[in-house]
Amino acid sequence: MVGVRKRGEEIRQFILDHVEKYPLDLAKTVSEAFGISRQAVNRHIHQLADQNLIQMDGSPRNPRYSLKSEELWLHSYPLDGKLEEDRVWRADIAPLLGELPRNVIDILHYGFTEILNNAIDHSGGASVSISLVRTATTFEIAILDDGEGIFKKIKTALNLFDERESVLELAKGKLTTDPSRHSGEGIFFTSRIFDRFSILSGEASFSHQFGGDKDWIWERKEQRPGTSVFMELKRHAEQTLKSVFDQFTSGEDFAFSKTVVPVSLAQYGDEALMSRSQAKRVLTRIEKFKIVIFDFSDVETIGQAFADEIFRVFAQCHPDIELMPSNANPDVQAMISRALATR
Repeated sequence: MVGVRKRGEEIRQFILDHVEKYPLDLAKTVSEAFGISRQAVNRHIHQLADQNLIQMDGSPRNPRYSLKSEELWLHSYPLDGKLEEDRVWRADIAPLLGELPRNVIDILHYGFTEILNNAIDHSGGASVSISLVRTATTFEIAILDDGEGIFKKIKTALNLFDERESVLELAKGKLTTDPSRHSGEGIFFTSRIFDRFSILSGEASFSHQFGGDKDWIWERKEQRPGTSVFMELKRHAEQTLKSVFDQFTSGEDFAFSKTVVPVSLAQYGDEALMSRSQAKRVLTRIEKFKIVIFDFSDVETIGQAFADEIFRVFAQCHPDIELMPSNANPDVQAMISRALATR
């Protein structure tokens, strides 16, 4: 009897873990994974629905399943110079989380305080709204301010062409518009430690998924003032703060010395990366790191001048920086190899 109960728990946990990925063919997916009938799967689905853990939309013949969300908390605060992120965490957020693994608490604590502090110190807004939403498998924290907008602020500070370039600079790390008070590491590490992370601001949006090879950027047609940050973490996430920090630090001082540059963020639509000017934008502030990985995911082709500027010209001027291409298709790799051969 204990074995039957345990198997039932495994099936229901599998359903919760996969419902978002297979909303239209959930029953088929579970049936094939466990070798049970769809009728048996439906009994487990109905049990989870009765517990308010999942919900069904659509018709009984063509159901669409999703995790049921519960808004635990929503509140707005004035950005009047008196707000302190650690006190908001301690008084309002932490008591709502319940029993969670230590690494999950640490990640939520780190991300929440970093992003709220960024809104307090940099947004220039009048207020910030914070929400905490829970499903059966995840927590999502949203922090929305009504300030200038993070990408617009970066664009102005660095004299960039548009807000898309701000996203590229933010993705590299070590970017701050106030170096006397901030290191520029908080948003970078927060974006990489949560299972899903996204920023919506002004003309652009940026997102990163833990364990994924890509950073995503898209242009926004509907714009609202300020900056909106969304952070989602699984209740039983396996990553830790240390494991993520270790990916980008080295040496005895554990300095933030390694970064991954998502080269695709430098592309505009179907525009190919051909020129030295494009390469120079990719290389902006790279001298701050010792190891730079250029991620060529979703980059179909690059020009000789683009490759030469990075892997010959810049490399010769900065022999102490290790430049490493990754996820390059054969055409891109051929151009990189050509630049390396002429070095």
